[in-house]
Amino acid sequence: MAIENSYKIRTKGKNLFLRVTKGHFMKTNGHMNYYIDVTMQKSRLSEARAVAEELVSYYNSNTVIDTILCLDEMQVIATCMAEQLTSGGYMNLNAHQTIYILTPEKVSAGRFIFREGSANMINGKNVLILTSSVATGRTTSVAMDAIRYYGGTVAGLASIYSAVDECCGIPVHSVFDANDLDGYYCVPAHECPLCKEGQMVDGVVTSYGFSSNS
Repeated sequence: MAIENSYKIRTKGKNLFLRVTKGHFMKTNGHMNYYIDVTMQKSRLSEARAVAEELVSYYNSNTVIDTILCLDEMQVIATCMAEQLTSGGYMNLNAHQTIYILTPEKVSAGRFIFREGSANMINGKNVLILTSSVATGRTTSVAMDAIRYYGGTVAGLASIYSAVDECCGIPVHSVFDANDLDGYYCVPAHECPLCKEGQMVDGVVTSYGFSSNS
């Protein structure tokens, strides 16, 4: 990875910034020209709390959240959000005054399922989807389908970074968006401008991070 192309995007928050690297990267659903590194936000408590505080601000006392469904290993941020949402400063309409934190099981064809024990945290519940980034909305739309299939209601969609304003009619609330990354794109491989220019891929990006080709 080209270190000279890496930099941080800061916000007013002391512990809140985004680490990005410009280049040519491949992920499951396409190619993109930025690698967005959210590893520290997902793992370091101070940064997770800062992200959670920013995202919680989008949900007022009229929003009922019974369950936070975590994609991309977002459990630490989800825990921080749950603590803030159930604190004295926010009204929680859940009868049990608690929030479930759940991770889906991914099976063949990219579908999500929930076993008997976890399905009860979806059925009849208002579910907030929390993901690290929304590039095309493909994965989050699959998560929405799973929530509805198991009898839940999609209460919202939150992420650290999002390139889109909405997904399947649900607004995406994010800390950072496409305005923060000049010329960001995530497109199918056959549409990738860098591939057409003959530029080699710098590495592969998954929910676990970046793997360099070098």
